[in-house]
Amino acid sequence: MTYFFSKPLTLAALVALALTGCNNSSETSTDAPADDSATSESMNGTLQKIKDSGTIVVGHRDSSIPFSYIADDPNQPIGYAHDLEMKVVDAVKEKLDMPDLQIRYNLITSQTRIPLVQNGTVDFECGSTTNNEERQKQVAFSNGFFEIGTRLLTKKDSGIQEFEDLKGKTLVTTAGTTSERYIRQYNDENSMDINIISAKDHGEAFLMLEQGRADAFMMDDVLLAGEKAKAKNPDEWVIVGQPQSFEIYGCMMRNDDPEFKAVVDEALANVFSSGEINSIYDKWFLNPIPPKNVNLNFEMSDNLKALIANPHDSAQPKEVEAQ
Repeated sequence: MTYFFSKPLTLAALVALALTGCNNSSETSTDAPADDSATSESMNGTLQKIKDSGTIVVGHRDSSIPFSYIADDPNQPIGYAHDLEMKVVDAVKEKLDMPDLQIRYNLITSQTRIPLVQNGTVDFECGSTTNNEERQKQVAFSNGFFEIGTRLLTKKDSGIQEFEDLKGKTLVTTAGTTSERYIRQYNDENSMDINIISAKDHGEAFLMLEQGRADAFMMDDVLLAGEKAKAKNPDEWVIVGQPQSFEIYGCMMRNDDPEFKAVVDEALANVFSSGEINSIYDKWFLNPIPPKNVNLNFEMSDNLKALIANPHDSAQPKEVEAQ
């Protein structure tokens, strides 16, 4: 259900109330209580939707290891971004004074995530969604919580070391991602004759690579590390190539809802400033994780440390010249 709120109606109600007070001041106290009016003015949008329904709807992925994915329990997403998402849920419970607020998980994909947030099916999502200027026209983003570079995953003996080595090869990427758009543009502008396959999600993309249906998989470096970790033989695979862009992940929510965005940003800021982010990071990037208890050994980058120290919601990718 999508909620719409009309400021003109609220103003009309206030004018009517004021006129009533002018005509008969003794009747002012019998109109709508001041506390109720203050409440309606102080909370609207997503927070009001959540309060009215008693449920917060959280978007999650099923194969964005280690950010948001399904491992053992099909009804329980896990991951680094999911842990941060739950910090936001806790902040919403406190804001609304609803400790028993129900949580409903809603599966999203790279292609469906923006429409499902826009139409109100999902209240927000924290996964592996890049904040960029084009998407900011459609949805709002929280302060960033991760920074990545786009690279390639391939077999060690494939002969592919850089993007130039993809000429005439077959490459798989995930549909609806910035990587898909970039590689198609790169292919056209450089006449590379790359056969580009778009998979529905990261898991399907890596399966195609593992089955020999593609020579390389282009995606965010940390997501490639996650797919490599769950491979039958992780040592067969290597992440290569000069990053083609640096991108920042943020939680995504509906536009024009500053009150809800403030709750999300504050929840993340508290995790950052308290230092709790370090233990959450270590849990997912420097220790064995489900489903195969493989350690990604993905050290926190200087760029991420800087982002945590000085949070912002700017759309960056920062393009890097291919070498």
